[in-house]
Amino acid sequence: MKILFLGDVMGRAGRAAVAERLPKLRTEWGLDFVVVNGENASNGMGLTGDHAKLLLDAGADVVTLGDHAFDQKDMLRFADSEPRIIRPLNYAKDAPGRGARLFEDRRGRKVLVTQVLGQVFMKRAFDDPFSAMDQVLRAHPLGGLAQAVLVDVHCEATSEKMAMGHWCDGRASMVVGTHTHVPTGDAQILEKGTAYLTDAGMCGDYNSVIGMEKAEPMRRFITGMARDRFTPAAGEATLSGFYIETDDRSGLAKLAHHVRIGGRLQTSGPHLALGKEHGNA
Repeated sequence: MKILFLGDVMGRAGRAAVAERLPKLRTEWGLDFVVVNGENASNGMGLTGDHAKLLLDAGADVVTLGDHAFDQKDMLRFADSEPRIIRPLNYAKDAPGRGARLFEDRRGRKVLVTQVLGQVFMKRAFDDPFSAMDQVLRAHPLGGLAQAVLVDVHCEATSEKMAMGHWCDGRASMVVGTHTHVPTGDAQILEKGTAYLTDAGMCGDYNSVIGMEKAEPMRRFITGMARDRFTPAAGEATLSGFYIETDDRSGLAKLAHHVRIGGRLQTSGPHLALGKEHGNA
C-alpha cells in the first residue's frame, strides 16, 4: 500500500498548496491512502468545517486534528457528522468525534487511523497517550483486522514522539509526529518494521516563524510583550510530509521517505523524477 501523510496545514498558504498539489500526487505517485493533519488550516488556529471539506475534496482520505481541535467552534458539531475527521484519542472523554477509526482504501483494504496528544510541555494535561494507544492497537492487530495502521503523535517533545514510535514498533505501519511545524531528518524503519518520523513538518510558508508572519513572534521573544495577533504567513507553501510503502500481508513498512515539495525547502520525495518535476522553480 502506498501511503502519504501530510503535516500540519498552516493557514491559507497551506490549504492552497494541498488543494493544488495533492490531486496530482495521488495520480502520479499512485497513492492508495492519504492522511492530512489540518488542525492549523483555519487562520493558524483550528479547522472549520468548510476548510475540512476543502482538504477532503483535494484528496485526503482522513484529516487529523490536535490540541487546537476545537478552536473553531463549528468543529464541535462537524466532528460528529464527518467520520473522516479524527481528533486526539486521549482528549476529554466527552469530546465530539472519535480518536480512532477503521477506513478502507480504494481497493477495500482496512486502514486504522488514530492520533494521540503528548503530555510533555503541553499547556494542559491530557490522559496517558501510551495506555490509550495500547488499547487501540490491541483491538486492531496489524495484518489482521487492519492491513495498515497509521499513528499521528501530536507532541512538543521529540523524546515523547520517539518513545511512542518504539512503543508502537511492529504494531503500526507508520508513526509520525506533528505539532512543531519543523520537518525532522530521521525518517526510518524501526527494528520491528514500523516507519517512523519525529515530525512531518508543516504545509505552509517557511519564510516565517513556524508558519506565522515573523514580526510579532520576534517582538514577543525580544520584548516579552504582545502587541498584535499572530498572522499566518502567506507566501508560497512547502508541502511537507511522510511517504511509506507497506506489505499487504504484514502491514509493516517496506519504504519510508521524507516529502518536501515546492516553496523554500529542498525538494525530497520517494521518486527522483517526480521530485524534480514538483520541486522549486
